[in-house]
Amino acid sequence: MNEGRRAARRQVLQVAAKLLEEGGSEAVSTRAVATAAGTTAPALYRMFDDKDGLLAELAAYGFEMYLAEKREALELTPDDPVADLYRGWDLHVDFGLRHPAFYMLMYGTVQPGRRPPAADEAHALLVKLLGRAAQAGRLRIPVEQATRVIHAATTGATLALIGEEPPERDLTTSARLRDTVIASVTTDAPAPSGSDLASRALALDAALETALTTGPPAAAAGVPLRDTETALLREWLQQLAG
Repeated sequence: MNEGRRAARRQVLQVAAKLLEEGGSEAVSTRAVATAAGTTAPALYRMFDDKDGLLAELAAYGFEMYLAEKREALELTPDDPVADLYRGWDLHVDFGLRHPAFYMLMYGTVQPGRRPPAADEAHALLVKLLGRAAQAGRLRIPVEQATRVIHAATTGATLALIGEEPPERDLTTSARLRDTVIASVTTDAPAPSGSDLASRALALDAALETALTTGPPAAAAGVPLRDTETALLREWLQQLAG
């Protein structure tokens, strides 16, 4: 796609985003978007195939906005992995309440195997935050389980709040659920001479995951184990973690 077409596509998405924010997905008809963008319906079909294609692109656009806001905000927080989990929860809910139509499109119409790349990046950001907590010895359960728990809870809390009239929303509901859920997957920092076996096992498992999946291929060479041995070690560590 050349630069001119890319710019035209972006401009149409910005117009469609404005219609979405103002009137929800029902307002994003091909005719309405074409009129507002100063183009034609056939031109729109060439860009996005159909309305479903346009809505899928809008969902990806929403995830890009969400990621940009969340990354910037998390850069301003102290280097505390558990504090970042609390902050990340609040940022997620806040984004949904400020952009309810986008949020419903992003999380309320999910189909298995059809997530945009930006959605995978959002998921990876949560995995990264939880991985840091595990490496610090602050997780009670494996990263994968903790990711599922927090994702389900934040999404459910946000959708529930969006479904309420703004004057009736009680944001303490989200705060209480946040505190309960994060406390259920995290633990206090282990004492230097402590023997919290579960959190230490998870920390070692997270360190292995980082060594094997980040950086250049040579980074994995720092793990002096064969693939089968590494898999067995990680299985044992996860058993120790309970």
